[in-house]
Amino acid sequence: MPVKPYAHPNGAVAPTIPTQFVPRHVAVVMDGNGRWANQRGLPRNEGHRAGEAALLDVVAGAIEMGIDCVSAYAFSTENWKRSIDEVSFIMKFSVDVLDRQLETLNNWGVRIRWAGRRPKLWKSVIKRLEECEEATKNNTVCTLVMCVNYGGRAEIADAAAALAQDVADGKLKSTSINEKVFQKYLDEPDLPDVDLFLRTSGEQRFSNFLLWQSAYAEMVFMNVLWPDVDRTTLWKAVEEYALRDRRYGGAVDKISK
Repeated sequence: MPVKPYAHPNGAVAPTIPTQFVPRHVAVVMDGNGRWANQRGLPRNEGHRAGEAALLDVVAGAIEMGIDCVSAYAFSTENWKRSIDEVSFIMKFSVDVLDRQLETLNNWGVRIRWAGRRPKLWKSVIKRLEECEEATKNNTVCTLVMCVNYGGRAEIADAAAALAQDVADGKLKSTSINEKVFQKYLDEPDLPDVDLFLRTSGEQRFSNFLLWQSAYAEMVFMNVLWPDVDRTTLWKAVEEYALRDRRYGGAVDKISK
């Protein structure tokens, strides 16, 4: 049986929100690690280190709210442009985080998934991600998608290439291709579309994250650096999400009296 996550250190509890207004899938751009470190006169890598606790607490908060899935933007296909030292640290740190937190997440009933490209990604990272996927594959409380070496455009391009190959091989007719068929070629086709897209640090852009899945996501930007985030940040974003009027392209006239 899964155990409940640890309580918030300050005793904060999740807001009461009707189930139909709680997002099923939350995408999180964990932005601001470098700025957090720089503000404190620390190396950028210390910001990444401090962000580990933030992610764990956000997952705890997601479980407490009944959120089905959290996708975390851990390392993008564009992040290879950073310094060799920072990239090396993130690769090693990613393995260390999974080593430290796997037991806790597994005990909470969290299923870990990996979305991203294999080329360029360190074999040690791939190996640990796949081990975590296997170890947690039967968990059903919440899914944590670690997006490592991930890019939205890359995912769509890879899906298109795989689909085109299946057409060329005679496995699929081009006339049968539609959005539902295309989605089957994405990294995690069984996950629901993103309902809430949360980005920290005050920046307001997608940054190539889950472009297909976020077509109708509600965007919430929080002016807090990622290492300062905890589950209450997520809860505030969900409260704002719950107030949004989601019409998916539809509209209803409101006649003035």
